[in-house]
Amino acid sequence: MRAATGYVYDPLFLEHDLPGHPEGRARLTAILAELASVGLLARMQQIPARPADDALLGRVHDPAYIERVRRISARGGGYLDPDTYLVGDTDGAARLAAGGAVELTRAVLRGELRNGIALVRPPGHHAERGRGMGFCIFNNIAVAAQAALDEFGLGRVLILDWDVHHGNGTQDIFYDSSEVMFISTHQYPYYPGTGDWRETGRAAGRGCTANIPLPAGVGDAGFRRLFDEAVVPLAERFRPELILVSAGYDAHWKDPLAGLHLSLAGYWRLATDVVGLAERLCGGRLVVVLEGGYNLPILAAGVADACRALLRDAGPGADPAGAPAWPETSVDRALYLVRKEHAL
Repeated sequence: MRAATGYVYDPLFLEHDLPGHPEGRARLTAILAELASVGLLARMQQIPARPADDALLGRVHDPAYIERVRRISARGGGYLDPDTYLVGDTDGAARLAAGGAVELTRAVLRGELRNGIALVRPPGHHAERGRGMGFCIFNNIAVAAQAALDEFGLGRVLILDWDVHHGNGTQDIFYDSSEVMFISTHQYPYYPGTGDWRETGRAAGRGCTANIPLPAGVGDAGFRRLFDEAVVPLAERFRPELILVSAGYDAHWKDPLAGLHLSLAGYWRLATDVVGLAERLCGGRLVVVLEGGYNLPILAAGVADACRALLRDAGPGADPAGAPAWPETSVDRALYLVRKEHAL
């Protein structure tokens, strides 16, 4: 019987670090401290991470790009773009992050775990086939999805991305595929500039990408409608055999890098709803992969609540911030466009 919720973590993830950069080791140390202090780590089963080799990474990334990351890291570091740094340990940490997401997914698909969360960094959802960007080196969730397709004979994997930024890399990698459905809620127009509602896939993948671009100010009520009225119908029609989540906590109203207005209560609802969706559609097979989130107390509390949801606890933990004091922006237009484009 699959009774456990698993997690992946390795100390090497902390060695990818640049002082002063928002995507630093402190993000993960804050999460681990919170999970330990409230007893959640002790309730989950740790799955060892194994580094992804060139063959595993090459399922989604160009060999020339994989080699570029190795070379820059080997010489002590550098930049892939003005936002995306590498240090001497980046290649090893990034390979372990992708490999860790794969190992957790394998454990779920083998029936050893009910579900799990990958506490990995550097993050991944901006990394395209041939380039890293937006703090991301290798696309952890895409490598895990492709491994699930290749190794377990799956034909339908759903990736839900609720980071505040559009997961352009994940979209790029699976844009032609009918085997992966990519659904993204994100602030728009905003970095990286992709994720228009008309971007719906290409060739065999036509209709398997669903972007829900949102104006600043959308919060808990809006996200509840988006999930109930768009995400759920799309998922039900696709009938996934596995659900993966790119979980960013930068859509919170106190995050310094964006302007959506989710609260921790809203994140709790997202987490519990996706657990319920996985239980209903694919036997509970669900893997959550960490992406963004730059207010450390909020990030730590949000991840802790995601773990509680995976463990099927009755309620969330303490909320250090509460809800924003101003009215929400309407999601009527966003819902109208996604429904129209996908015939919902």
